[in-house]
Amino acid sequence: MPATTATTAQDFVPYATAAIDFHRVLNVPAGPLVASRAELDSLHEHLVALHGLLDAHTQRTSPLLPAEGDHLKATRTRLWQAAEHLHAAYHASPRPGSGEVPGAEACRARRPEGAPELSICRRHQDAAQLVRRRTTPADLHSPFTGLVRH
Repeated sequence: MPATTATTAQDFVPYATAAIDFHRVLNVPAGPLVASRAELDSLHEHLVALHGLLDAHTQRTSPLLPAEGDHLKATRTRLWQAAEHLHAAYHASPRPGSGEVPGAEACRARRPEGAPELSICRRHQDAAQLVRRRTTPADLHSPFTGLVRH
């Protein structure tokens, strides 16, 4: 088997990666000092989509190659943890218009400003249903994402 695999017509992941790199180069150095809510929402959407892709690979791979499946499960868990942090960052970021930053107690309420302008909370809750089916609370809160076979 060759060291590199042929790119199929369905392999869009490299394009997604290139688009993120292009976005970073064009927008971050010249953009505002803090990420906007729209940017955080877009990043959250990307992470949730990546989580879904890794979940599909994990479900298919784990029964056939348990060691590889363990690594994919750990990756899937870390991606969800990153999505959780992005969701929290969205609620801690300045509100559009007023620029007001919610206090810590408001952020703990999960939706301090009422229904969000963007779809981040609905997307997060939809993805959380999958996470609850595939992982345990201990897995999600552990600094170590589980057994990894070698």
